[in-house]
Amino acid sequence: MQEVGVQNVTVKTSSFTGTENGVRVKTWTRPSNGFVRNVLFQHVVVNNIENPIIIDQNYGPGCGNCLEQGLDIKVSDITYEDVHGTSAIEVAVKFDCSKTNPSNGIKLFDVKLSYKDHLPKATCVNAGGMASGLQQPTSCLQV
Repeated sequence: MQEVGVQNVTVKTSSFTGTENGVRVKTWTRPSNGFVRNVLFQHVVVNNIENPIIIDQNYGPGCGNCLEQGLDIKVSDITYEDVHGTSAIEVAVKFDCSKTNPSNGIKLFDVKLSYKDHLPKATCVNAGGMASGLQQPTSCLQV
């Protein structure tokens, strides 16, 4: 499928309260040459959010064997800077990326999320990038 990409997006000085998702990138699993790149989430406050930080490259009903063929949308260069607040679930950072077209260039700078009275978790599947500054939860990104 011929699709244009999404690039050079900034979400700045925003807050989310009681929503299912906070700062999210999701792509449908289907044949595509599309992309999502160069996205900045900066100075974001989340309050009682189910998915405060999430990338989901495996969204939707799928298309049979699209994932195995690497026909999904490419996600790269996503930056999260100064994101803080509370998660409604234990996993506060979730990067669920494609096996054949992994997300790369993810950057986390000063992320501070909490879950009830303890530290939340981060999960990464096929996600590469780096983290610096305060990281709560501890980053799971692969360099």
